[in-house]
Amino acid sequence: MAGTSEVSIKSRTVGTTEAAGYSSRQRDFLADLAAGLRPGQVAEDEETRTVYSADQGPLPEVRHLPLAVAWAESVEDVQHIVRSCAAYGIPIVARGAGTGVSGGAHATEGCIMVSLEHMNRILDLNPDDETAVVEPGVINAELNAAAAAHGLMYAPDPASYKMSTIGGNVATNAGGLRCAKYGVTRDSVLALDVVMADGSLMHTGHQTFKGVAGYDLTALLVGSEGTLAIVVGVTVRLKYLPREVHTIAAFYPDFRSAASGVLAVGKARVQPAIMELLDNGTLVQLDELNGGDLRKRGKSLLLIQTDGFGAAAEADVVREVLSAGGATVTTEASEEAEMLVELRRNSRGVEVDDEFRVGEDIAVPRSRLVDFVAELEAMAARFQVRLKVVAHAGDGNLHPTFWMDRADPATDADALLRLNAALDESIRVGLEMGGTITGEHGVGQYKLRWLGLEQAEPVRELQRRIKELFDPAGILNPGKAI
Repeated sequence: MAGTSEVSIKSRTVGTTEAAGYSSRQRDFLADLAAGLRPGQVAEDEETRTVYSADQGPLPEVRHLPLAVAWAESVEDVQHIVRSCAAYGIPIVARGAGTGVSGGAHATEGCIMVSLEHMNRILDLNPDDETAVVEPGVINAELNAAAAAHGLMYAPDPASYKMSTIGGNVATNAGGLRCAKYGVTRDSVLALDVVMADGSLMHTGHQTFKGVAGYDLTALLVGSEGTLAIVVGVTVRLKYLPREVHTIAAFYPDFRSAASGVLAVGKARVQPAIMELLDNGTLVQLDELNGGDLRKRGKSLLLIQTDGFGAAAEADVVREVLSAGGATVTTEASEEAEMLVELRRNSRGVEVDDEFRVGEDIAVPRSRLVDFVAELEAMAARFQVRLKVVAHAGDGNLHPTFWMDRADPATDADALLRLNAALDESIRVGLEMGGTITGEHGVGQYKLRWLGLEQAEPVRELQRRIKELFDPAGILNPGKAI
């Protein structure tokens, strides 16, 4: 039922070979699939299928293994794979680095997992036009390194930028720390090359910064999580690499005061490139992992970065505003500034979501940040769960994590009920404040349970009709996104 969450205690793995062996039709399919690819591009062994069967999102109660994993190395490979799947009615799940956290790249029953990680070439980088054309497996950080040689950058920078792929960023419309100033992935994508559900190749968009001919199919495909087509090429707009960057660290006695500092900076009409909030629980964890002393300096950190030729002047305004609001404001040396930003990028920690720890991705209007933070703290106390929060405060996107310590089976059952109740309550309250169930991670498989709370049925039905138009047989990443 929409809005009811249930995090399973155990995940049971089911694979076709383990259950009953491949059917003759599946064997025929796999033979035809392999015939159009090089030896070694298709793997059927259980270990490989298990590794590629899921992303970093919470696992469903039943974890399916794909029939096989196929590594595409060219557009023609993707077309062959899709045509083979279409002929046999085999579902297709495309994946990049598997860094998603909403289950958008989890295997579905009887599917083929198509990895695009080997399609990793930068096809063109034009410093005069300030554009680049890349294959979907290009790593975000590698594109940035190539652009930096020309004084340019690719602005979207998810925390996983050192390992996540541009194709995966496009699939989820990924955000990142620089969203406050530069927007999300969709704001930097000019054109796409995609393989449709029948194996045909389609180009959408334009090479120019401006272009309004026809419907914006590029914007529709960005964030569609592989349910409408498979991205095989991306034309992106590049931005100027800032000549000057200033980082301001403002420590506060509590998280709500730090959230108020975000609004104060906005009222000063300064546009930081990065504006990140870390609560006390996050500072404690970072200190434990890195041997630091952040928690001795305050119980919440507002980390702001200004960039460009006006960075120094903007930073002066920010320091003045935050100091007036009661913050302890520091002027960080460049080494510590880099350290603080990197710590924020890694503030999710080494843990992954499971039945006792669930990280969320809720966005609310920035004017409601303080209210929502207060509600999160209250519900954590009410449901007796632990809480830590980091946020892309510049655009109101919060990542609260609720978790419980494992104890014993009897205690754990009650803990899970309270954890799920807190999780549902956070979604409900966020929506009541005009928010959304996902700001940048995507709906995937895990958040489908809440989609009906945000979107009315006529809107969802229209999306299902669009899906049917693009993918009549329903073979592209079924059971995800909508």
